[in-house]
Amino acid sequence: MLEQLLQHDTDLFLFLNGLGTPTWDGFWMFMTNTKSSFPLYVLLLYLSYKNFGWKRTGIILVSVALMITCTDQLSNFFKYGIGRLRPCHDPEVSSVMRLVKSYCGGQYGYFSAHAANSFGPAIFFSILFRGKVRFIGIIMILWACIVAYSRIYIGVHYPLDVLTGALVGTLFGWLFVKLAIFAFQKLGT
Repeated sequence: MLEQLLQHDTDLFLFLNGLGTPTWDGFWMFMTNTKSSFPLYVLLLYLSYKNFGWKRTGIILVSVALMITCTDQLSNFFKYGIGRLRPCHDPEVSSVMRLVKSYCGGQYGYFSAHAANSFGPAIFFSILFRGKVRFIGIIMILWACIVAYSRIYIGVHYPLDVLTGALVGTLFGWLFVKLAIFAFQKLGT
């Protein structure tokens, strides 16, 4: 059963990755680059200050930093613990796929830290700003989906890697926003 799931994952990867064209490669490379999120993070910092003040913004920053650290390290633990090759390192797949990047990245890919680290903040801020900032949830989830899909498009993750990363990020985003809200209440800020 696991072999069949992995085969379906490979087939879906090859289909989605094969949809790419040189016309769109630049856009997806931009979206997969963590620096492309900088303007969004500046906006979130501003919105945090505007809605919660400096003390709570400090708690938000610490919470998000801890969340990203946890999802990133958990991703590394799984990558080396599971040992599933990235598609671009898998000899059976690499010869029939598109690798948009000039390099493939680390040898293992399960699960995608990019997906986890985009869905974590997306869920965190969607919950935190619910009822305060219109459409923030839709914008954040759309952004996270685009970043996550970019990993398949450029050829460095299978869909299952991305889906697992999105689920882990969602869980950690929910957990850390609850912790931040608890800290708001405990510290009386």
